Amino acid sequence: MSVSVQQILGLLQAAAPQELALSWDNVGLLVDAGTPVDSVLTTLDITPAVVREAVENDCQLIVSHHPVIFHPLKTLAADDVPALLLKNGISAICMHTNLDAAPEGVNDTLSNILGIAAEGRESFAEGCGRIGTTMPTTVEALARFCAQTLHTGVKYVNGAKPVTCLAEVSGAGGSYLQEAIDRGADCLVTGEAAHHIALLAKEKGVGLVVAGHWGTEHAIADVLAACIAGQFPALSVAHAEADKDPYSYLL
Repeated sequence: MSVSVQQILGLLQAAAPQELALSWDNVGLLVDAGTPVDSVLTTLDITPAVVREAVENDCQLIVSHHPVIFHPLKTLAADDVPALLLKNGISAICMHTNLDAAPEGVNDTLSNILGIAAEGRESFAEGCGRIGTTMPTTVEALARFCAQTLHTGVKYVNGAKPVTCLAEVSGAGGSYLQEAIDRGADCLVTGEAAHHIALLAKEKGVGLVVAGHWGTEHAIADVLAACIAGQFPALSVAHAEADKDPYSYLL
């Protein structure tokens, strides 16, 4: 039985209200093809490869974390992703910083993976990061765990002491290192960090694990798929196989 895009949008906005999004963001139903939905793909990014997979699997909706339209469009070509979506009758719902901040969203998912205790866990970084206690470990052990678990390339700055208070901000969260330090973190795990952030970590003796934007966020596509399938069991819902890290890594 088909459902409407608006029904699925309502479910997702109840889980991650649009008002949680930061002011600069663009979230919600960004491409509306006006087509009833029988099949859904979830993904971190809507790329041409993800659109092709949706077409091949007769999907009418893609739900992503990153917005498929971010900056205002001044021109639109036939092979641009929004045009490809409309051409193939595929809608796009994008849940970005609202899903970063939402309970059981991107950052709670990453916190659970990293072993940050749910009890006493707090939000920081404009609501998009999490900080809390963890079983004592080392920065190097955390970096190895991220490489093995998040399936991504990892680099790190070692800390001066064991890690018992861990902060994380998925994606491009390196700029929140000083806030994490001020909150008592022994280490910050994030997806991206600038060079001066690594220098700051070294100077302060605090750990920094940089585990890739895709690496720290792609698990949310499984969470989205489970959420949609749980509410609409008649739908076919899957995490896109084409949702891949754009980087290749040297061993």
